[in-house]
Amino acid sequence: MIPVTKPFMPPKKEYEDYLKGIWEREYITNNGPLVRQLEAKLKEYLNTKNVLFTSNGTIALQIAIKALDLKGEIITTPFSYVATTSSIVWEGCTPVFVDIEPNTLNINPALIEASITEKTSGILATHVFGNPCDIDSIKSIADKYNLKVIYDAAHCFGSLYKDKSVFEYGDISTASFHATKLFHTVEGGGIFSDDDELIQKMEYMRNFGHAGFGKFNGIGINGKNSEFHAAMGLCNLNFMNEVLEKRKHQCLRYDDLLQNIPLKRISIENDALWNYSYYPVIFNTREKALEAKKKLEENEIYPRRYFYPSLENLDYVETVKMKISNDISERILCLPLFHELKEEHQLHIGQILTSI
Repeated sequence: MIPVTKPFMPPKKEYEDYLKGIWEREYITNNGPLVRQLEAKLKEYLNTKNVLFTSNGTIALQIAIKALDLKGEIITTPFSYVATTSSIVWEGCTPVFVDIEPNTLNINPALIEASITEKTSGILATHVFGNPCDIDSIKSIADKYNLKVIYDAAHCFGSLYKDKSVFEYGDISTASFHATKLFHTVEGGGIFSDDDELIQKMEYMRNFGHAGFGKFNGIGINGKNSEFHAAMGLCNLNFMNEVLEKRKHQCLRYDDLLQNIPLKRISIENDALWNYSYYPVIFNTREKALEAKKKLEENEIYPRRYFYPSLENLDYVETVKMKISNDISERILCLPLFHELKEEHQLHIGQILTSI
């Protein structure tokens, strides 16, 4: 069986070495030494100013919305994982969907301004499949209307925009370190911001607002992570250059194998360096996409319809059809892509798709 993805697993011995230290210290959570070490190493590796390690990427989004005190309407994309929209609703705000650009699949900045009202407090945009948004255009709009910007950068480990980590942009950027991501901590996430005061505020917020024993600094939630998850992150971080390079070669191999099939691939934003975190292909019709999915599954190969359905179709939001997002969501498949995926597996996938 070939799934759409598998987690990268570091050498077992390296993880066990960290476990020995955890057992010796008997310190397993509450901002332990490995959590602090991971945050420091992530800042160094990504060349970012600040990072907070959280329990997952969804809680990172929720903390970001709360920390910026966003109210009313938040402009967002309909083409993303459900957590982007559900976090907005969970925090008592209203998602206002703006359709996507058909080539990059990111939110279309040219359509944002028309959706701004007196109730708009922020923009929450996703860098889809690790492909950075048109960050300059979004910033220009946000500055004009005094709006806060959060980037859901769940897929973006290793992606750059103008030679800087994508995590450095927006008032806050959030990441997912879930097992399906390029860099993972089994479960986990990250919050990034250049604003030191904002980072300090969110540091309190991820741990109930604790400011010492019996003291609290504002409202908080349990968004912290454990030493066991940090240990996995520390192990995996040592292999990220290798992981990123291999993923790039796998994507280029797919490009070569599928070059004679009428498939559309995403366009990378100008000034951006993509991390090759996914391999999405867009078929000419919904029927062709479903036929390809069926043929692959008959061979125990399991692509994924990322992202389906378009999020304005959720039953807890106002339905305003997004023409492009709906169309793309019907025709897109993400092909298997993970560190242990073998060349012969990719050849087999290419042969099946060519035969359709």
